[in-house]
Amino acid sequence: MLGPETIRTPVGPDPQRPVTRPERPDLTRPIQGNIDRILIEKGARRLTVYQKGDLVREYRIALGFAPDGDKVKQGDGKTPEGVFKVDRRNDRSKFHLSLGIDYPQADDRKRARDGGYSPGGDIFIHGQPNQIAEGYRVKGDWTEGCIAIDNHQIEELFAATRIGTEVEIRP
Repeated sequence: MLGPETIRTPVGPDPQRPVTRPERPDLTRPIQGNIDRILIEKGARRLTVYQKGDLVREYRIALGFAPDGDKVKQGDGKTPEGVFKVDRRNDRSKFHLSLGIDYPQADDRKRARDGGYSPGGDIFIHGQPNQIAEGYRVKGDWTEGCIAIDNHQIEELFAATRIGTEVEIRP
């Protein structure tokens, strides 16, 4: 309860001080050095790149032709979910350039073995099909479970990504 001697102080920002928003990083500066993490958010169709914990790039992505849910078996058109590592780099890809991830993992292989099917594999972050003219992009979710970005984007990502880089794929 407030008494007569209570001093009231304004709540909120000081009116004498300008309010500023946190600055968004400059996502147009070239990436210098290696990145340490790639975050893929399937629902948002976004791939976010981090270097030393800082956001350095965001790309719009395409996914497998049946994007909802986690990958279960070969041919299901789904993109796997979980935490992976880049385990190979392909500069002779059918999709400009590509970065492979270590799917399937042990639990995926066990589930598939127990279910009597193949878990699939060869999941990559890659560019556009080589037969498409430069500057064009396939519309919609069209891959067989991979993550696709533009060719100039995969060039930038390929140059900054090393074997062992973490890749997290969220629903």
